[in-house]
Amino acid sequence: MANKDFIIQRIYIYAGREFDPIVDKQVVEVLRSKFDIHLPQRASVNQSLASAISDHEIIRLILQYRTIE
Repeated sequence: MANKDFIIQRIYIYAGREFDPIVDKQVVEVLRSKFDIHLPQRASVNQSLASAISDHEIIRLILQYRTIE
């Protein structure tokens, strides 16, 4: 499993700024504003991220980071 610090640094590089990948509102805002990714409606943000995992590498990294937490 990848190092948590390494994953968060890659997320920040993709996003071009720091944010908390655990906070749903911040994740949704970054994906919309930076990548124009609109997550599908699901019961949870994690399920929405899993549904959109092929849209961008940052989504896989965010899910990976959230599972380490």
